[in-house]
Amino acid sequence: MTNRQQNAAWRAAQQWRERTRQARPSQGAGGLKLLATWLLFGAMMIVGTLLGLFFLIIGWAMLPFLRHRMKKRAEAFRADHAHPAGGNGAQDAPAQDATHASQVLEGDYHVKSGD
Repeated sequence: MTNRQQNAAWRAAQQWRERTRQARPSQGAGGLKLLATWLLFGAMMIVGTLLGLFFLIIGWAMLPFLRHRMKKRAEAFRADHAHPAGGNGAQDAPAQDATHASQVLEGDYHVKSGD
């Protein structure tokens, strides 16, 4: 045996070279795996695109129903917050005063009449 073959580092390098040679797949199997991977990836992209288009069309189809629901909700809100058409002017006049309205941040309040 030569001096190189007796060296522990040289033997470790040879073993490492052998392991990498064995771990590397053969050329024919690698090409076949690559083709199968690309076909699978392409099929997944097509399925994902079709699912996206399906949900987009469903969303567009639901827009009129959503618009109708929002209109109903807005009408109910307006009806809840509408002031009566009649009523006497004595109650409405103090409530329209800008100084009192600008001082209230939230909540209910009553304006006292100046007796």
